[in-house]
Amino acid sequence: MSETDRLPTLVEGLHAAASRFGTPLTVTDVTGLAAAAGELVAAFPDPWLRQYSVKANDVPAIVGRLGGLGLGANVVSRGEWSVARRAGIPNGRITLEGIGKTEADLAAVAQAAARRDPILWTAIESADEAAALRRLAARAVRRGAPRLDVLLRFNPAVEPETLAGLAVGAQTSKFGLADDELAEAIEAGGGPHGPLRWRGIHVHVGSQLGAVDAWRDGVRRALAIVGLLGGSLPNFDTLDVGGGFPVFDVGAPAPRPERFARELRLLLKALPADRRPDRLAVEPGRFLVARAGFLVTAVLHVRQRNGPMVVLDAGMTELIRPALYGARHGVVALTSGGRPWSPQEPVVSPPGSSGKLQLTAVEGPVCESTDSFGRHLLPPLLRGDLVAIRDAGAYGASLGSTYNGRPRPPQVLLEPDGSLSLARRRGGVRTIA
Repeated sequence: MSETDRLPTLVEGLHAAASRFGTPLTVTDVTGLAAAAGELVAAFPDPWLRQYSVKANDVPAIVGRLGGLGLGANVVSRGEWSVARRAGIPNGRITLEGIGKTEADLAAVAQAAARRDPILWTAIESADEAAALRRLAARAVRRGAPRLDVLLRFNPAVEPETLAGLAVGAQTSKFGLADDELAEAIEAGGGPHGPLRWRGIHVHVGSQLGAVDAWRDGVRRALAIVGLLGGSLPNFDTLDVGGGFPVFDVGAPAPRPERFARELRLLLKALPADRRPDRLAVEPGRFLVARAGFLVTAVLHVRQRNGPMVVLDAGMTELIRPALYGARHGVVALTSGGRPWSPQEPVVSPPGSSGKLQLTAVEGPVCESTDSFGRHLLPPLLRGDLVAIRDAGAYGASLGSTYNGRPRPPQVLLEPDGSLSLARRRGGVRTIA
């Protein structure tokens, strides 16, 4: 069922959630999660390994729902690892990557192996990190633990079709190993027969990719390295292509996962059979959760500033992406003049208004000028009216803060039958005497 077909159920659920839990709050449409996961499976079917990138949304209930849909967990720290475990994801379906793995993070990897409960793999970012993990793994292996499976995080030095801040596969990015740094990392990690078992290449070109060209080029370069190193590393059999599948405004053109998958199938077909990786993985985050999330918020102020302006009770503390790097999120009204409203219904005009949709500046409540959601076509609004900010399921909860002393909002699941369940309660504010 499309989101348009589900619109009445969604709107009813958002109204009910606001009435029951107050605003601001984030509502995740479980049906939307399942639809995104289904599209991913269709594009990258078994035996592909499909890992959910927990940094996109670290609410355990959501991680668990995706786990139930066949997704493992890709984490970047012990904190996210803990979230995945609490969500019911076993170590054997968890992968660790990230530029900032600490000594304690790496020690946890070695300790899990020593307990005979290793994670699926760790992606190595540098020779320094490889040496650190080798030292820790060597102790575990001496005590009888298995060798630790690792991938090399490769920087493909491409120019992704995305915002500069999301272009992690660019040559100037801090992420990953350049092609001339790979051998040094392998040597630092103990070489082919040390405590680290080199399993393959991890490459992530960037997020919100507007085209497949840079992704295709990055994957092609990664495939070449898998083939090259596979000759000297006996277990080098894996390619993890990362994520990056975009979620743009509804109706805006964007390549779907199948478009990326088609490019990869062509690349694999062009290779000799003995140079193709035996194991393939993909690890999207935003694509799985963004569209399913709605930030429901109430109007606090209505002003005239070169046209109408509204200030909401939700802002950068609940969804920082617009303030952080200019991301655009659709904003739709749920009520107008205190009465229910949707784009499929006539505008109900507050007293003294024109009753027409107007380009309205939508601002947040935080004491920062960058706390803004931009301008959107909205009906006339009054204090207390409800609006929903779309595509808020990714990098809202996980990047949220309590700046300005604001409690974190509740996270609510809208179930397929229309019922609501509380995934995480609202943060508290200490009572003022």
